[in-house]
Amino acid sequence: MPLPAPLSRVNPRLSKKDFGHLLIIAGSPTMLGASALCSLAAMRSGAGLVTAAVPRGLNLTLQKKISNVVMTKLLAQSRSGAYSLKAYDELKKSWDQFDAIAIGPGLGREGGTQQMARQIIMHCPKPLVVDADALFALAGHTDILKKAAGPRILTPHVGEMSRLTGQTIKEIEASRVKTACDFARGFNCVLLLKGPRTVIASSQGKTSINQTGNVGMATAGSGDVLTGMITAFWGQGMSPFDAAKYGAYYHGRAGDLAARAHGKWGMIALDIIDHIKDSYEK
Repeated sequence: MPLPAPLSRVNPRLSKKDFGHLLIIAGSPTMLGASALCSLAAMRSGAGLVTAAVPRGLNLTLQKKISNVVMTKLLAQSRSGAYSLKAYDELKKSWDQFDAIAIGPGLGREGGTQQMARQIIMHCPKPLVVDADALFALAGHTDILKKAAGPRILTPHVGEMSRLTGQTIKEIEASRVKTACDFARGFNCVLLLKGPRTVIASSQGKTSINQTGNVGMATAGSGDVLTGMITAFWGQGMSPFDAAKYGAYYHGRAGDLAARAHGKWGMIALDIIDHIKDSYEK
């Protein structure tokens, strides 16, 4: 697949601001690694600037995990150290700073955090990638997607898709393309259904089935890397469908290169990030 124009870096007059400023809303007291992986993958995928949101009390810990090229944005936290609902009020004052936003990796399932996620999914006017614990927050509340203030990409695996739709995993696996297409049309979003031969579907009826990737990518943090890549591509000016399609392709290609270098057994998500830049080469 040829390198898409927004990623080609052929104009020498461009600056970091031309390649998107992303916000990653992720992490919780026991899952800060998800924020670090998602943010670093976004930078490796060409984003000009990445800011990682973080509950205030976890900032120093995240700074030790995260790359020194990633900024942080401190937000309100609950007594347990997770995001509180008040974090939404702080975020909504700064939407205009960002070109694309991701929410969900390692976010946690505390009540206030889940309420915050639903408020963001419904009211954020910016392009928003919804993953992981933000998908958990959306289960039972999918109608808010019909009222969403901006475009949305959802990235569920089959278990998360089961929670969103009420279908069994067996039913979804028997009809992956139809399930993805029906959901995308019904809820006006792009739906990326993860798994072997990931399916990407748009609300306009466009579909793509990804052919890259391998079983070594079935490892903790791989989905966080994919979310960062998709958000970066969207922030660089791709359409939501293309951001999801190219994100899946290059994520899988980076995983294939990582497997070639390290073997499928014992691959970790950082191996995928390390091969993102190589995945662009012909």
